[in-house]
Amino acid sequence: EKLPIVKEEKLPIVKEENDIDWSESDDEMNYCDLLSSDDEMDPDSNLENGSQWRSLVKMGFSKLEASLALERCGNDVSVEELADFIWAAQLARASDEFHADPEAQKPRHAAKKRRRDSRREPTSSAVVEQVRLPNPMIGFGLPNEPGLITHRSLPAPAQRPPYFYYENVALAPKGVWETISRLLYDVAPEFVDSKYLCAAARKRGYVHNLPINNRFQIQPPPKYTICEAFPLSKRWWPTWDKRTKLNCIVTVYASAKLTNRIRVALEKHIGEPPDHVKRYVTEQCRKWNLVWVGKNKAAPLEPDEMENLLGFPKNHTRGGGISRTERLKSLGNSFQVDTVAYHLSVLKPLFPNGINVLSLFTGIGGGEVALHRLQIPMNLVVSVEISEVNRNILKDFWEQTNQRGLLIEFVDVQQLSNSKIEELMKQYGGFDLVIGGSPCNNLAGGNRCTRSGLDGEQSSLFYEYCRILEVVRETTAKMRRS
Repeated sequence: EKLPIVKEEKLPIVKEENDIDWSESDDEMNYCDLLSSDDEMDPDSNLENGSQWRSLVKMGFSKLEASLALERCGNDVSVEELADFIWAAQLARASDEFHADPEAQKPRHAAKKRRRDSRREPTSSAVVEQVRLPNPMIGFGLPNEPGLITHRSLPAPAQRPPYFYYENVALAPKGVWETISRLLYDVAPEFVDSKYLCAAARKRGYVHNLPINNRFQIQPPPKYTICEAFPLSKRWWPTWDKRTKLNCIVTVYASAKLTNRIRVALEKHIGEPPDHVKRYVTEQCRKWNLVWVGKNKAAPLEPDEMENLLGFPKNHTRGGGISRTERLKSLGNSFQVDTVAYHLSVLKPLFPNGINVLSLFTGIGGGEVALHRLQIPMNLVVSVEISEVNRNILKDFWEQTNQRGLLIEFVDVQQLSNSKIEELMKQYGGFDLVIGGSPCNNLAGGNRCTRSGLDGEQSSLFYEYCRILEVVRETTAKMRRS
């Protein structure tokens, strides 16, 4: 049967430069692993002849950084987006978000089998061509904007229940999204940068079989600019800081040393500072997502402000023994709720009496918050999340919002065996939605793990998502036949 289609602890700190002059930027970080091994620079490449490359070098990025960013993102993106990509890579490299604990994950036999299967020839021509990132990255369209795509043809296997929704970083190594798409029934990814739906960038790819017409935005709508999100900063915002959007929210934090250096650099000048100071300050503010909180005072975002930008309720991650560092890490790894809710909004008329959800790698409950804000009743949520901190955050949200449904939590995905999935489905009537995004340690543009794509120890959990989804599909078909 086809699916209905509806038309105070130490924070991770990165050392900054010791002076304002960026002209001597070094290559201390090895940016070669921003690309997969077969994606390395051609020695005869003419990227260095382009104005974008020269602009990046003039901004203080190394020649290697500029070349790799252009190779990965293409020549048709703006200098600002290329700079954002490099900064995100630099920040992510220093973040615990991308530092894999070798003891944290055991080898998974099922994952190994999936990796072997993934190397087989594609069964369809739908994903033979390389998946390319769109520019602008607006998916099938934006709320209240013309030019929406309201219909797409799904491959036949993807039209079977349940609905599925899988998220991961857009800027993954070469070949990763082709593999993800192929193993998720040849559904093409929808790439969205959340800067088009809120005040902060977040480039993500989503593979799903949801309808795409009649989407709507949750209310109240998010703030679209920095000054709308933080109105008190407007008084102190320099006219020469032209930012209206923040970069991707990650788990690293600017040091007090940097913000003091900015203050000292500005206080040396009466009135407007010279161009080289303005350039340095704006580059640091953009790189570290700093906002203006006083005269010559730039400050990093607080966890409460991150919650706001990501669409979570106030104090979602606050209290209950959760440290500031843990809040930063959890928020940096989360969904952007407004974006996900826009995609899931099509489910509201389809499930007026509530929905059963299987939530894999739940994090702090971005999918659950999105469904709640859409006022879609959650009759059942089976959640798999290894972090105790994140599980506690989800439980607190569940209780504080007076959810009437049942929340069942598993610590590790291996606890969700095939037989356990079948047992849960028979007991509770199946799942309507399988949602999740596996850890991106080996996929993100810059990290301290080997950039090994889906074969990495953390990112290979994607194959567990595929295994579980296939069991749910097969069990759903059996239940409907009986």
